Amino acid sequence: MNTDARSGTRPAQWALAVLLASLAAIGPFAIDTYLPAFAGIAESIEASDAQMQQTLSVYLIAFAAANLFHGPLSDRFGRRPVILGGLIVFGAASIGCALAGSIETLLLWRGIQGMSAGAGTVIARTIIRDLFPPAQAQRVMSQVTMIFGIAPAIAPLIGGWLFVGLGWQSIFWFLCAYAWGLAFANWRLLPEPLPPERRQSIAVRPLLAAYRRLLTDRKFLLLALASGIPFNAFFLYVLSAPAFLGRVLELPPERFFLLFIFSIAGIMIGAWVSGRLAGRINPRRQILIGFSLMGIVTSINTVANLWVAPDPAWSLWPILFISMGWAMLMPAITILLLDLFPERRGMASSLQAVVSSVSSALVAGVLSPWVMHSGVELAVASALLTAVGALCWTLVAMQGPEQRSQ
Repeated sequence: MNTDARSGTRPAQWALAVLLASLAAIGPFAIDTYLPAFAGIAESIEASDAQMQQTLSVYLIAFAAANLFHGPLSDRFGRRPVILGGLIVFGAASIGCALAGSIETLLLWRGIQGMSAGAGTVIARTIIRDLFPPAQAQRVMSQVTMIFGIAPAIAPLIGGWLFVGLGWQSIFWFLCAYAWGLAFANWRLLPEPLPPERRQSIAVRPLLAAYRRLLTDRKFLLLALASGIPFNAFFLYVLSAPAFLGRVLELPPERFFLLFIFSIAGIMIGAWVSGRLAGRINPRRQILIGFSLMGIVTSINTVANLWVAPDPAWSLWPILFISMGWAMLMPAITILLLDLFPERRGMASSLQAVVSSVSSALVAGVLSPWVMHSGVELAVASALLTAVGALCWTLVAMQGPEQRSQ
């Protein structure tokens, strides 16, 4: 922990949590705000549906690839410069999107948006652990998760209002204002938690050696998998929403929002519980409780789908408790992961984000299309994803307690 940063002027803990959650929300806003305007954008720039889908794919690919570098850059130059640079570039790319007159131009600027958006998500976690000791860091990370959980719910609403009232270009002007407003707030309020003497080289050989060290560390990889894979136990339902809600549950489109209410409520409740338990019980026990909740609920969900026809009256409730269990365990696992390599926390956070992005991409591209049309298959897949995450955590737990950096 950087004692210099702690002793300096910085916003109150709740204000810092709001600031860091707003940084992490850049990603959901960049995706969810423009989805309601897909048809309008396509008509305006004469793009096909497939080409519009590529604007999402290009963003996600660029986002995942750039995550490899945000953390190491912050380990070298400090957290603030990378965050401010990412926000400024994201805002400029948003202007490029707003002014795009062709699908090729839009694809270019969406890729640049993706490359810059991950800086906030990756470095926010690192800053929390830089500034606070383990138990307090877990509480702050839980607060960030609670606030962050609101973003996927309000982003489509904002995008829809802007599209109807001002046209699709206004969505990207809003994203620019959001990013540059955050850049100003971070410039004024965010302390630099990484002193010069703790900064790391980004010369090619030392950097590759550091990557190799983390990627060959068994405990690090298991912790990354234990936090990233179980996320998909409930996110699988979000990815499968059109088929699951429309065909399996036979809900009309205007009621699709129910899925997001249940999943977001679960995340917020679980994050709140995680913050309340931080410092009161051992983090390992909290992680065990989270996985136990997920395991019990996914098992009940599987049995229920085998015996009872899916119905909106009960089929959405398991999603709430699965997401709740994940939100309970995620902050504790993240703190343990970042503490394995305190001198390379930025890189560790980057690689954790990459593991999560890759696992979600595989679930979206391979698993979801395979199981999305069956309540039973969705339930079994969710249970298996939970089991894989629990197995990874069990292998970590068998290695004994970690030596925590203070």
